[in-house]
Amino acid sequence: MIVTDLTIIAQESITKEEENVRLQEILKNKNSDAVDELVFQLNELISSQIDCTQCGNCCRSLMINIDNEDTQRLAAHLHTSAKKFEEKYIEHSGEGTLAVMNAIPCHFLHENKCTVYAARPKECREFPALHHKGFTERLFAVFMHYGRCPIVYNVIEALKTKIATSYEI
Repeated sequence: MIVTDLTIIAQESITKEEENVRLQEILKNKNSDAVDELVFQLNELISSQIDCTQCGNCCRSLMINIDNEDTQRLAAHLHTSAKKFEEKYIEHSGEGTLAVMNAIPCHFLHENKCTVYAARPKECREFPALHHKGFTERLFAVFMHYGRCPIVYNVIEALKTKIATSYEI
């Protein structure tokens, strides 16, 4: 059963905190490639059942990193210069090496849909990144999104069941 209610997911992220810490410890001791393969399978199965436009919580709650390529692509999409785009939408770190969208929720979220979807930042294209290798090396980041993203929540819950019943990993 897929859970998409953000209130339930947020509450369970609190009540299942100790359980999730134990799972992370177990995962760190499993074969990384086998865990990746299982997460890829679960992600494909689960993400196909969740309509992100019914949620939009990532766009409402995450700070989005922007690189120069993102800036150029978004500026072109919005028919403006990179300089004007940066002035309006980007904040740079003190050293100028890190750039982030200057608003949470994202400027480009409207009715749970991205108004710049075709040109959205790389970080948005990749989220929640469960299709990348190295899952066990990214546990902190993944579990940071457990209470925020229905895909992450449901993949982790399915992973718990698989880990408890499988000796293949």
